[in-house]
Amino acid sequence: MTAPSRPPLKSITPTPNGQQHADQATARTAAGEPKGVAEGVPIAVRPDPQTGDGRYPVAWLHICAPRGAVPTATSRCLCGWDRSAVSKARVLALIADHEAHRDTCPLRTPQEGRTAA
Repeated sequence: MTAPSRPPLKSITPTPNGQQHADQATARTAAGEPKGVAEGVPIAVRPDPQTGDGRYPVAWLHICAPRGAVPTATSRCLCGWDRSAVSKARVLALIADHEAHRDTCPLRTPQEGRTAA
């Protein structure tokens, strides 16, 4: 006993010369992709979330001192200053160096009008 044959679920119309359209299957867009929008153009325009007083961070001091372990610290600045320290004495010295760098950093102090040292 054989099972009855099922009709095809989807039919593709043959062309006049008897071949099927191959471009119908490839013309679909990816799931979730908006239709009719140019690439790189935002769909919804939102207000700029960075409304502030114009200040932004320039230098960071990261100190990690877990209880009962050796403390570490890292001092970084956008001007290229990048220092790190391990042990309590060196971390304290790095904190002092980080504070001193504030006065000499070319990004924090304008260089125009200063005399060359």
